[in-house]
Amino acid sequence: MKLLKHIFILLLALAPVFAIAQDEEAISFVAKVSKKKLGLNERLRVDFEMNKDGDNFQSPNFEGFTVVGGPNQSVSHSWFNGKRNFSKTYSYFLAPKQMGTFTINQATIEIDGTVYKTSPITIKVTKAIDIPENPNDPDYILKENIHLVAEVSKTNPYLNEPITVVYKLYVAPKAGISNFRETESPKFNGFWSQNIDIKGIRPQNGTYDGEEYRYVVLRKAVLFPQKTGKLEIEPLSLDLTIDVPTNQRDIFGRRINNQAHRTITANTRTINVKPLPQQGKPVDFTGAVGEFDFNVTATKTELNATEALQAKIEVSGKGNLKLFELPGLKTPSALEVYDPEHEENIRTNLAGMQGKISDSYTIVPQYKGKFPIPPVTFSYFDLKTETYKVLSSKDIVINVLEGPVYADADNNLPTNNNQKQAVVLNDNQFAFIKTKTNLKPIQQETFFNTTAFWMSLITPLLAIPLALLYRRKRDQRSADVVGNRLRKADRLAKKYLSEAKKALGQKEAFYIALEKALHNYLKGRLNIETTDLSKEKISLLLEQKQVDNNTIKDFLKLLENCELARYTPMTQVAMEQDYNKASSTISNIDKQIR
Repeated sequence: MKLLKHIFILLLALAPVFAIAQDEEAISFVAKVSKKKLGLNERLRVDFEMNKDGDNFQSPNFEGFTVVGGPNQSVSHSWFNGKRNFSKTYSYFLAPKQMGTFTINQATIEIDGTVYKTSPITIKVTKAIDIPENPNDPDYILKENIHLVAEVSKTNPYLNEPITVVYKLYVAPKAGISNFRETESPKFNGFWSQNIDIKGIRPQNGTYDGEEYRYVVLRKAVLFPQKTGKLEIEPLSLDLTIDVPTNQRDIFGRRINNQAHRTITANTRTINVKPLPQQGKPVDFTGAVGEFDFNVTATKTELNATEALQAKIEVSGKGNLKLFELPGLKTPSALEVYDPEHEENIRTNLAGMQGKISDSYTIVPQYKGKFPIPPVTFSYFDLKTETYKVLSSKDIVINVLEGPVYADADNNLPTNNNQKQAVVLNDNQFAFIKTKTNLKPIQQETFFNTTAFWMSLITPLLAIPLALLYRRKRDQRSADVVGNRLRKADRLAKKYLSEAKKALGQKEAFYIALEKALHNYLKGRLNIETTDLSKEKISLLLEQKQVDNNTIKDFLKLLENCELARYTPMTQVAMEQDYNKASSTISNIDKQIR
């Protein structure tokens, strides 16, 4: 006990030390610039930010620049989830003295007795640029601060080699966009393309032309060029709502922005597609490009005649899996082969297509013996080595144990390309032909004036009034809107009750189906949309239809159980009770409703 007491006192003594260490680890002091490349006639803003107040701040000497403003000091306090956030910033505005490459050296500050330093930042100053009289002009903001870019992974691919195109919208920190919509989609003429789903548009930090920007990814697509030469990717166009600053401010001192609509178009990209080399090209090459494995398998190699087996030709790996044909299977004519069943298990992402494709053949041997399936070859173009590769399967011998003997079993077996089979002879090839017969004359009967004659004449005449009656009943049924709705609701209620019964034991699926059954029943019986009604309103409507209070309470209790099931566990017994209660309650309402 004394030992535990000493350990507890030691931990209490060290707790402040740990807290201070954690605070020290969380301290940050960084330098940020408005841009890393500017013209000789532009201005540069430099911010030195810290997340804890300090003393003895020392700015760098800003060699190569003239300080035209600052230091301006700003402090920000905020609370989030019970945690206090602090930020303090020293800001300077600089004008370059001459063209060249300059360095914003380190600034220093002392926080809690420790000196912190920022990292140096390199700035490139170019010749003077044309600046309009009004920098807040929407066209200037669009030109200088907003960029729609099509980024292509490779501009000189081989035929059928996958490339990716990603459309990004870059926005400078000082610019703002309220909204945007797509006005023209990109066109990929000459490419097999597949778009990659983007789960939400999420702003990210990045750089554009050496400067800090925010950007969002708008589109991603994988392209497989289908012809050689120069192919153009037609651009994406957007309609933007740009925030344009004004000289007006609101009562809180914040600048008021106007909005302007402008159209921005991504750059057109030209792709120079190279043809696949002719040297070393296999005769059976069908256009496969990538990196693949090849395999031919049979479900069994020993069986009896008229039994079936499956032979599968499978290609797996990475490449243009959807854009080439698999080699065929050649078998002896003694094996009956059915058309293959094609299967694909492919996923497409920015790396291209990955997965496998296969053709499954059903084979039924007709005769006893051993029948070899010759090797199958598959060729593809390997992008890593830029050479053709040929893969070959192993021999497969089908051993048929029982069945009729093949006529040429001891000879070389032909393949089933011509689909011809040898004739099998047996002892009963020719049957005995009788020379004496016992023929009797056939009695000729006339069709006219027979029962069949009169039935065929009268039946169409009787069908006319029946067809008219059926059509009238059908029109009446179609015109009965309320009745149709009631019948539809009853069908849906029965359907969802059946689904609920099948889902017993699966809480979520059971109560979703049960709730749908209850709502569809009321929808038909009361001719209302129950999803928009409260329980009080449903109770009032059922009372007006002369349904007793106990039945109403049972119905509302079922609805309440469906809602509670989303948040609370339910047992198998409770679900069975709710299902039986729903069936009996619906039956009671049917009997009482007026």
